[in-house]
Amino acid sequence: MLTLILGYKKYQTMVVVEEIEMIYLKKAMTLLACIFIGIFIIGSFPSISSACSCANLPSVEEEFERSKAVFSGKVVDIKEKKSLKGYQSKSVLFEVTNTWKGVEQSQIIITTGQGGGDCGYNFIKGEEYLVYADESIMYGGKSLVSVICDRTDMLSSSQEDLEVLGEGQPPIEEVNLSGKHNRNQLYIWATVALIIGIVVFFILNKRKRLD
Repeated sequence: MLTLILGYKKYQTMVVVEEIEMIYLKKAMTLLACIFIGIFIIGSFPSISSACSCANLPSVEEEFERSKAVFSGKVVDIKEKKSLKGYQSKSVLFEVTNTWKGVEQSQIIITTGQGGGDCGYNFIKGEEYLVYADESIMYGGKSLVSVICDRTDMLSSSQEDLEVLGEGQPPIEEVNLSGKHNRNQLYIWATVALIIGIVVFFILNKRKRLD
């Protein structure tokens, strides 16, 4: 009789433990669902931007003086970026041909907007450009930025600038920034993975305590 009573109590305990585990599991699933829904909603919002207004185009000398980097190069890749704060932009990877200021490596990544009011320049993959860029937080984090208000233009249309700038110098350091360029939004998914890991750890820890 005692054995039956003990067995029944053990069975009740197991049922209670399983019910508690299910409650925590449902809470965890709800939390994960909220996280993914939040990411989806952020991705669906229009980018944070304001109307683009440019003053008169500066002279070559003025643009050169205020720019952090001046170079010519070919666009080898373009990636769209969107931060958790809603900033939407493009990351443009260049293979540098010649440099006049601030560039020593054979590749460089420039940030610009999507266009349509955010001053973004419409770079085209495979085309060559003369690029003027300056450090800015215009599209979120601090980066080298080039916009339509700069003298940035296709290299074939930049003869006036090239006459003033003179002969540029080839980059002195060979680099491959393709990997860095492809990791632009990896941090978002890393954050999600971290949160999932914390939730799983929480569930397993609670289960050990109940055991």
